Amino acid sequence: MESKVNDSLQYIMEHWQQIVKKYQIPNTKIAVGQLLSTFLPFVALWVLMYFSLSISYWLTLGLALVNAFFLVRIFIIQHDCGHQSFMASRKMNDAIGFVCSAFSLIPYKYWAKAHNFHHANCGRLEEDIRDIGDMPLLTVQEYRSMHWSKKLGYRLFRMPLVLLVVGSIYYVFIHNRFATIKQRGFEYANKTLVASNLFMIGVYTACILMFGAWTFLKIHLPIVMIFSVMCFYAFFIQHQHENAYKKWKSEWNYVMAALKGSTYWKLPRVFQWLTGNIGIHHIHHLSSLIPNYHLQKCHDDNPAFSRYVTTISFFESMRLFMNKLWDEQQERMITFREYRQLYAS
Repeated sequence: MESKVNDSLQYIMEHWQQIVKKYQIPNTKIAVGQLLSTFLPFVALWVLMYFSLSISYWLTLGLALVNAFFLVRIFIIQHDCGHQSFMASRKMNDAIGFVCSAFSLIPYKYWAKAHNFHHANCGRLEEDIRDIGDMPLLTVQEYRSMHWSKKLGYRLFRMPLVLLVVGSIYYVFIHNRFATIKQRGFEYANKTLVASNLFMIGVYTACILMFGAWTFLKIHLPIVMIFSVMCFYAFFIQHQHENAYKKWKSEWNYVMAALKGSTYWKLPRVFQWLTGNIGIHHIHHLSSLIPNYHLQKCHDDNPAFSRYVTTISFFESMRLFMNKLWDEQQERMITFREYRQLYAS
């Protein structure tokens, strides 16, 4: 295979589109199988949680933890639909993605627009686009010039507990209910939020009328809350590693941003399946048109892509939460301790 014969970075930068092209073809049979293997277990576990309420709520919460992983898979399907990669038909992608959004509580069209913007600009340092679809991040210089109160707010936000628990719940339940992105080109996506919110209100009202408000909340709320923490964890570690790639527009390169700016989160196979291969994030960023069910094959067939990526295990990923600021001089993420040692004076 040509991609295996020549694996230099220059070759990849020049020929990556030809290399990934064959993996971008959706497979309806695999996609339908993924829908069945995701939604059927989710519904079955939801029903088990309902009956477990009469036994022990601890059992219900244990089942919620498992079911949150299947909600992650539902969101990965929604995510692929937003990239128009899950099915060959745009109408089918949009229909499936819209239905998935009722489960994930993340609006389909609006989030997909923001996420595709993130893919097109990942690693760019311009302030007006840096945080769209990514975690809020400051450079050393920006942090140094801040008032102490804003520094305190940033430090609190970047604390793992606040980021993962408060930040994730705020993001899923509140942030995505409002059109906060004012970039040109988001006008239509912003308008779709109204229909999305009304759709979710209708679905959840029907569920409350069917099961009762308290019963429904005891079952579904923990699933969504655990799911939100899982997703925020994955979002964070994908671009916050020490040797990430962050440049101003004049120096920015798309391929470098994908391969060096993303991580390869190497998970045990069962968790890779439950998270829809999203850990193979460098290849996903290289081509978002590759559906999640083809990412592993693309990775296996083209080991050259992984020569330039930061590979992390689950336990190694925990250390990434120590990274707080982007140091432009060293071109790497640094901790607050390093900031005090290098720049506090």
